[in-house]
Amino acid sequence: MNTFFRFFYEFISIFFDGIGDILKGFKDGIVRIANFNDYSKVINSYKGSFNTGEWVFVWISVIILLVLVGLVIFLIVRKIKNKVTRNYNSMNKEELVEEISNLNDKVAKLMKEKEELMAMKVSQLGINPDDKGKKSKDENEEDSEDGPSDIRFPKLTMIDKKYANFVPKKYDNNYTLDGLIEDFRCFAASQLKLYYDPVILRPFFAGLACGKLIILQGISGTGKTSLAYAWGKFVKQDSCVSSVEPSWRDKSDFLGYVNEFTKKFNETKALGEIYVSGFDDDIHTIILDEMNLARVEYYFADLLSILEMPDRDEWLVDIVPSAWPNDPKKLVNGKLRLPGNLWYIGTINNDESTFMVTDKVYDRAMPIDINIKVDPFKCREQEAIDINASYLESLFDEAKEKYPLSDKGLKQVKELDDYIIKHFRIAFGNRIMKQLNVFTSVYVATGGKEVEAIDYFVAKKILRKFDQLSVSFLRDEIDPFISYLNKTYGKGTMKECIEYLENTKKNL
Repeated sequence: MNTFFRFFYEFISIFFDGIGDILKGFKDGIVRIANFNDYSKVINSYKGSFNTGEWVFVWISVIILLVLVGLVIFLIVRKIKNKVTRNYNSMNKEELVEEISNLNDKVAKLMKEKEELMAMKVSQLGINPDDKGKKSKDENEEDSEDGPSDIRFPKLTMIDKKYANFVPKKYDNNYTLDGLIEDFRCFAASQLKLYYDPVILRPFFAGLACGKLIILQGISGTGKTSLAYAWGKFVKQDSCVSSVEPSWRDKSDFLGYVNEFTKKFNETKALGEIYVSGFDDDIHTIILDEMNLARVEYYFADLLSILEMPDRDEWLVDIVPSAWPNDPKKLVNGKLRLPGNLWYIGTINNDESTFMVTDKVYDRAMPIDINIKVDPFKCREQEAIDINASYLESLFDEAKEKYPLSDKGLKQVKELDDYIIKHFRIAFGNRIMKQLNVFTSVYVATGGKEVEAIDYFVAKKILRKFDQLSVSFLRDEIDPFISYLNKTYGKGTMKECIEYLENTKKNL
């Protein structure tokens, strides 16, 4: 073994000697740069030979040297400062997110304690919430507008009564997707004084075709919520605004829950909109305003999974664990079917007070960026329209048949997928490819170009995954990727992708 130890010592010492030489060389370089005696010796050796004009250049050389030394020191200090600041900000943000999460938990506990205290207070007054049928006829008539006390879904029951003899309307549908874009622009401009560019509306319509959840994201004040609001006005079904709160922890915050004291269900506006949508064939919208104030996967995860099922008869969400005889008629065995004529439009702002939207949500939704404000323009007068949701979906189906992804486009997308897998270890996946085909078809049907649709989709659905990659990994890959996009699609053609990559490069 002594022979082996000698061998191992000599063998491994080569590596450590190399490390030592590197450190020594770095140290020697610093010492060499800062050795002002050497600079002085060089000047002294030549000073007898300089004339007056050459002395001017000598002093210029000294100044240039001092500037170079100062510049090197400045760059080193700045790099260290940026690194420390970035790490500090990252730590602060993590601490804030953790603090917000803890505060949310405390709020939920306080709300629970409040309900328990209210129950105790009412019990002391001698009122039993389980006593039914003991009121006089006059007292029953004086019940609140929510309905009799033995009905746990008073608002939904009232909707049943309102729509008891309702027959869904079949409108005289005669629209095209490109025509709807122009009609919507003119309606928003002439009736609401809201102004939108087709560059925004084409992805919006294509997003409606991709799925039931759209995410409008961008800087504050660009009209994310107003776009969803205008859409509801345009189709004559006002959008239901469900303002997300930081305390939301599960789907009961979004849909409602049973109050254990009153035995009634606390029905939310969103639940009412879902229920009403099941009676007609109109286009309905729920706006999840500032949806990332709470974690989306907490309160919307069940619906995300349900809306992915291919058979809409299976779009059943659990509302209550058991059924009562007088429950609303569309509530079967405690389950409610999510209607196919309802879209969910979320708006998000990315700042320190919000949570990051996870891949699970982004993969199942279509993100639309709204980062520009459109100047007012004149447009013809346009009234709101009557259109069936089934007809709008038929236009989407027609677009998929008429404008499928071309062979050239499909080949380029597959090559792009291979490139991203090889260089970034990120794959498209079957779900993404299916959405890409639908998005591209509808985008073209609304008057856009196929390459523009591919560019937009890849930038918003694929490249955003780069945020998860390490900085050092991305730094060496961005420029070659931009060159690849310019070579494959034409210089500057993939504007959205290149803009995203350039911004990412600036933030490295």
